Amino acid sequence: MAESVERGIRNPWYRPHHTGTMDRMDHRTALAEFLRSHRQALQPSDVGLPAGPRRRTPGLRREEVAQLALMSTDYYTRLEQQRGPQPSVQILASLARALRLTDDERDYLYRVAGHGIPDRTSDPDHVSPALLRVLDQLRDTPALILNPLGETLVQNDLARALYGDTTAYTGWERSDIFRWFTHPGTARAIYPVDDRDRQSRTLVANLRVAVAALGSGSRAGELVRLLQRTSPEFSSLWDMQEVAQRFADHKVLVHPVVGDIEVDCQVLFTEDRMQALLVLTAAPGTSAAEKIRLLGVVGIQNLSSDASAPR
Repeated sequence: MAESVERGIRNPWYRPHHTGTMDRMDHRTALAEFLRSHRQALQPSDVGLPAGPRRRTPGLRREEVAQLALMSTDYYTRLEQQRGPQPSVQILASLARALRLTDDERDYLYRVAGHGIPDRTSDPDHVSPALLRVLDQLRDTPALILNPLGETLVQNDLARALYGDTTAYTGWERSDIFRWFTHPGTARAIYPVDDRDRQSRTLVANLRVAVAALGSGSRAGELVRLLQRTSPEFSSLWDMQEVAQRFADHKVLVHPVVGDIEVDCQVLFTEDRMQALLVLTAAPGTSAAEKIRLLGVVGIQNLSSDASAPR
């Protein structure tokens, strides 16, 4: 028993043999084999990557999975080679998204990594693989996937060029609803002044739908209570009892480089309506369509600038 306790302290992956079937498995081996199998089953086109030069091995390269999961190639390689530390739940969520795992596959990934399974209805980081497959094909127009709290789960390069990297926020800052009411000076800059009141009402009405679906004890309910304490504007709008889940819209967005862009917004929901793929398009042949094309150039320039900036 003393040896078991000591081993458990030194190695968080260790589990006594009598605690269950999954605990008797070699977690590192199971995780490595699972990651390798799913990496090799994916093609670059499946995840929105160019095929590139001729490939010697099937599926994605390790560095491509690492890129999609926003982690170092060395870290991912160590996981596949059974040399890495126990991955955190944040790392697992990134891997599930990168490998386009289904809910059942994601649950298995968490189990073999020695973690409990997140609640499917409240896990904010697991992205629907069906929506991801659609997003992967949208390279010529801004698109992003959101949850009911307005948290960006993933966005393509054009959406990043338009909105900035909204996946980089942490805590409540991840919610565009929270940022809209607590940092209006920056969060509202992308909307014309005469359209901001309408957007405020839309965000609050959407949040009311989320609270009704998830319950007052959910993160949606927590967000309401937080904003009621910090934003008189939000409290006033919340008391209006408006309810709507609207994304389809025609609006103007303001970009600091290319200027005003007139876009149509369309949305594709998951079956449980817990995630939404938002696609922004412009009428062909219009100045707005040309500005969206220019966003691709602006995005590349910004990435190059960021790469050369001191860290």
